[in-house]
This record gives sequence, C-alpha cells and structure tokens, in this order.
Amino acid sequence: MPICIECRHPVKTLWREGAGDKSGGHNIRLTVCKNCGRFCDKYVEHDFVVLFIDLVLIKPQVYRHLLHNTLMKDEDEFAPSIIRLGVLLLLFDVYLTWARIEKQSGPGGDGGGGDAADGSDSGTLGRLTQQPIVFQYLFFLLLCTLSTIAFHGSIRFLTSSAWSPLAILGLLRAPYSRPNSVSTALLVSSSTKLFPILMVIWEYDVPAAARSLGWAVVANNVEALKILLDCGYGVAALLATAGALSRWAMGRAVLWAAGLEGVDSAGETSVAEEGRALGAMLLYARDWAGRLAVG
Repeated sequence: MPICIECRHPVKTLWREGAGDKSGGHNIRLTVCKNCGRFCDKYVEHDFVVLFIDLVLIKPQVYRHLLHNTLMKDEDEFAPSIIRLGVLLLLFDVYLTWARIEKQSGPGGDGGGGDAADGSDSGTLGRLTQQPIVFQYLFFLLLCTLSTIAFHGSIRFLTSSAWSPLAILGLLRAPYSRPNSVSTALLVSSSTKLFPILMVIWEYDVPAAARSLGWAVVANNVEALKILLDCGYGVAALLATAGALSRWAMGRAVLWAAGLEGVDSAGETSVAEEGRALGAMLLYARDWAGRLAVG
C-alpha cells in the first residue's frame, strides 16, 4: 500500500483522474492526505531531474516516494530500472577503482607503500598494469563485484535474518521480510556514485573525488536505511558501517589473493585521517555550542 511521503500515513491511492484534457497528460489530481492535509506524493508530477537533485540533497520525501510508492513490488522483486542502475553503478565503481590503483603505480604514486620493503607489491602492481586490457578489466570487475556482494549481503543479513545480532539484541523491531527492498534502497541511495561522469568534462583528483563520493554515499545509505526500516539514525549508521567494513574486507582479500596486499584500494589511510579530522571538528563544534549556551 502506498504511503504519504510527508507523514507516512497509508493511503489507498496517490492520484486520481480529473476532468482535464487527457491528450495533454494533465488530467490527474494529486490525492490530499487525510492525516496531514498535504499532497500524498508530490513527486508523481515531477521529472527525474528533480528526483535526482532531491536525492543528492537527502530529502526523506523523495526516498519515501521511490522506496514505498514506486520501486517496491508486492513480490519483493527487483524493478528493471533498479537492475540497470545496479549495473551502471558497478561499471562506474570499476572505473574509479581501476583509475585509483593505476595512479598509485604511476610516477609519484604510493603503490606498495613507496619503500624498498614493499618493492614486491609495487612490482606486482606493475605486472598487473602490463597485462592485456581485457585481463585488467576482468580483474577489477571481479574485485568490485565481490565487494558489492559483500556490502549488500552483510546488510541484508543484519536486517532480514532471524540470526541477526541486531534482531537478537532488540535493536530492530523484527527481521525485515523484504531483503530485495533493502538492496533497492542501497542502490538508489548510491546513485551519487554517478557524479564521476563529470570527469568527461573536468579533470580532477581521482582519489580525492572517490573519498568525497564515499562520504556522500554513506550519508545517503544511512538516510535510506532509516526510512525503509523505520529505525533510528544510530541503527542505520551501524548497518552502513557494517556494510562498508564487509566491502573493505572483501576488497583486501581479493587484492591479497592477487599479491596486491600493499595497495591502498579504497584510500583507507586518507579516509581514516579525514574521519579523525571530522571527529575533532564535531568535538570542537560541541564545545563551542556548550560555551555559547552557557554564555
């Protein structure tokens, strides 16, 4: 059953046919929610550009429109558009990972750690870049595919399995019975990964862009999980963190199996430094707000 995107109240229908000119496509009237008095779903009349902008702005209403009123199927099946989006995101992830690792093997890169002790890692990375282009592409495709499966699989287990620690500890009300909807929410909220298409127009630092996109995707993942599961931000952040750790572990395992254990595949070092900086900034903001309240 669809819901009102403003107050989440269940409704029978989001729109009804009006008396306008049917040939112009403007013969629908949005349903007004009886609970809050606002339109049940204003995005019915909006195009994809508006939807994408509001996704980037992390507006809860657009997530409710997509997850509850548009993409979720009664049989918990993936919509064809979601499958296409997942393939597109995977291909973009392959491109970013490939570019990031190749940059480490170039002049001034830090592949293998950059010292003599890690010469074997640097040599292995150099041998990889000397392989045929098809072999390189298949390797990075396998790396990103397994990492994505680990990311989705861990979150699906934590949200939908009866053996989930979150369900056992009571952090989730009950195991979520629609695991494919969880993956749909993660794919929709990861659409900001498509921003690297701007590299066709403007050239910018690939590692820095990947880290910035990573933080944006995490924020969107947290919001999507919170809306879908109707849980708090703490539980949603815990789920997103568990998925990120699973993706990182799988990526490290694949690189280790290929002899590239010294390669910084996801910018972990820089992410850790930025995380510490973000934590320090939040502590400073809290202290400043406390002094302001006292003064």
